Amino acid sequence: MARLLIVSNRLPISVRVERGALCLTRSSGGLATAMRGPHERMNALWIGWPGSVASLSPEQRDDADAALAGIRAVPVHLGAAEQHRFYDGFSNGVLWPLFHYLLDKVNLDAELDWEAYQRVNERFADVVAAQYAPGDAIWVHDYQLMLLPALLRRRLPGARIGFFLHVPFPSAEVFRILPWREQIVRGLLGADLLGFHTVAYRRNFAASAAHVLALDPGEAMIEHDGRKVALGVHPISIDALEVERLAGHPGVREEAARIRAEAGGRKIVLGIDRLDYTKGIPRRLLAIERFLEREPELRDEIRFIQLAVPTREMAGAYTDFRRLVHEMIGRINGQYGTTCAVPIHYMHRSVPLEQVVALYLAADVMLVTPLRDGMNLVAKEYIAARVDDDGALILSEFAGAAAELAEAISVNPYDIGSVAAAVKQAITMPPAEQQVRMAALRRRVVTHDVHVWARSFLDDLDRAAAPEPAAAAALTASREVPESVIERVRRAPERVWILDYDGTLVPFALVPDLAAPDEELLALLRALSERDRVHVVSGRRRADIERWFGALPLHLHAEHGFWSRPKACDDWVPLASDAAAWKGEIRGILEDFTRRTPGSFVEEKTVTLAWHYRAAEPELAGEHARELRARLEKRIAADGLELLGGAKVLEVRPRGVHKGRVVPLILDEVPERAAVIAIGDDRTDEDIFAALPPSACTIHVGNESSLAAYRLPNAGAVRSLLRSIHA
Repeated sequence: MARLLIVSNRLPISVRVERGALCLTRSSGGLATAMRGPHERMNALWIGWPGSVASLSPEQRDDADAALAGIRAVPVHLGAAEQHRFYDGFSNGVLWPLFHYLLDKVNLDAELDWEAYQRVNERFADVVAAQYAPGDAIWVHDYQLMLLPALLRRRLPGARIGFFLHVPFPSAEVFRILPWREQIVRGLLGADLLGFHTVAYRRNFAASAAHVLALDPGEAMIEHDGRKVALGVHPISIDALEVERLAGHPGVREEAARIRAEAGGRKIVLGIDRLDYTKGIPRRLLAIERFLEREPELRDEIRFIQLAVPTREMAGAYTDFRRLVHEMIGRINGQYGTTCAVPIHYMHRSVPLEQVVALYLAADVMLVTPLRDGMNLVAKEYIAARVDDDGALILSEFAGAAAELAEAISVNPYDIGSVAAAVKQAITMPPAEQQVRMAALRRRVVTHDVHVWARSFLDDLDRAAAPEPAAAAALTASREVPESVIERVRRAPERVWILDYDGTLVPFALVPDLAAPDEELLALLRALSERDRVHVVSGRRRADIERWFGALPLHLHAEHGFWSRPKACDDWVPLASDAAAWKGEIRGILEDFTRRTPGSFVEEKTVTLAWHYRAAEPELAGEHARELRARLEKRIAADGLELLGGAKVLEVRPRGVHKGRVVPLILDEVPERAAVIAIGDDRTDEDIFAALPPSACTIHVGNESSLAAYRLPNAGAVRSLLRSIHA
């Protein structure tokens, strides 16, 4: 039976002797947690270093190997000096700082460490090859084993080999500093699939391969040595259900309550990081100091808790870094502390996950500000723990998770003033906004959990590569609205407005509910409707339009005109009978793309289905949108359906259900001398423009090509136009 061979620098189990007895201890790192499910469910074998066995007798070592075999783990034993040069010397003294853009910490004269790195990768290749059986899939993990795919390809030409990088891949300009850059790229290209957290990391690797080996990579594939290597985007996640389970445990909730009680009513701002120089802790402390300096009235209202988990304690650079952090905390607490409390409560130790989740539950704000991070799972754990959809997340734009977690408060960790301002924004955020943001974040983290991540990677490994969709053509814009047209509309004896909503009256929002009309817009529409006939024609659901505008004297049209509600009328009238038997299969296709595209979601209306991808990582979403469009166009051609592309949305609807259908109904009630003005921003509004007579004033919002005669740049300009004409 074919198996999965998981290969990582360390096993998820450490071997040591305590009081003369052999002890196996489970690791709690992100990779160990992420791969635990596949290891347990897929008849997988895990291969890696078990920790130093130098203190074990030969009998204890045999016992350890037997115990590891019992849990389907295979050790790769390394000598202490070799392990030090491979791990501390090259992996963490060269690759780690280079890949995190900390060039001053990169040791570029590491020839002996490089030789050890090569030897250890060869050692791993020998062990993996000895365990391999035809049909097995091999999944190699992280920067310590970047030579391994090519070494395995030479030993096992027909094997299915995947590699996933858990850290960032730097820009080509940075990567090319590495003296051993060619060997690293060739090593990685031995895989069938290379997986990265974000499109940016994938793009950086492709650019590096192009520079270093003069290859011509596609967007998702590289040809090398007569083989095709797929380049995938697979943002890693967490076991969200396990975090949720802990968040509901009585003991954990009791501990969270105790932490809050100790805070004495102050809001808790939490940071949890390994004590690593990539995590940005010193700059975070400077931002906290800036906050305390700027906001004296809030000093007694906030408690900052920083948990720093020890890491690489033996490395000299980390000893100096630890000393710097301790000194900074002492200085800030000394300056801003009182006889009752200090602003920063600091803990330098490892704590069990239960205690971490209690901290997540207790914290009002999570502060995640790494200078550079491949993903950052702390941010996702905090989100999963917030089962009441409250709390606020401040997230560095340089963490890989920022590509997915668009509803977080994004900050530049190098800009300490903006981080200080973000802290104030987070602690004063209204509960309703917290709910909208956190609910959207939690849906994404729970939906795209670590099990989906693993399954998605292995599915892509089986597929090996995906076709590259064609690029979309650039479009041009209409001309600006002349003052003469504005004046003609202003002087008209009667006016009829046909207004789109999203992108026209309000800017687009990452979460639909965040685009609710503000008081200024409601007042403007009310004032406009006192003199003019105002029709709001939106693609939004009937319930949304009724909730937002039902109390105003407007003519309302929802779901692209399928539902209409005349002014001062309580009843909505459908355009036709509901004919939505086609939805089942199309919904399945859209949900498949949603699984593959974090940040996207499916919206179902009465007779339409829409796939929204505004909150998804732009390049990945664009790639998947092109792929989805091609697939749907083939599927719906003979079923009386049509596919409509809008602003970051693809919508499937029955042919004939479109906004243009409401135009004759509107014009039937329009006096001959009335000015008709239609304003919209996307493809759905083109049907309105097409249905109107040439005498109508049609305005497109944005820079895309349009049937409209005129254009305005954005929703703000639309409001200015409405105000100027109404005045």
